[in-house]
Amino acid sequence: MKIFIKAKPSAEEEKVEKISDNNFIVSVKEPPVQGRANAAIIKVLAEHLGINKNQLEIISGYTNREKIIEIK
Repeated sequence: MKIFIKAKPSAEEEKVEKISDNNFIVSVKEPPVQGRANAAIIKVLAEHLGINKNQLEIISGYTNREKIIEIK
């Protein structure tokens, strides 16, 4: 299953907003430097979905705010 993410790095608080069944806005405190924001997005999203973070993989948009994440 693929989900579409709009990333908001360097936010004041970490949160996940569900827009539709497979569209989310994910805010994280980490800056977009050296993959730190991507790792934080995976962590926060996994906690929100109640799954292990190893089940999530960014398949598109690693350096963009718009990302496609696959749930394995």
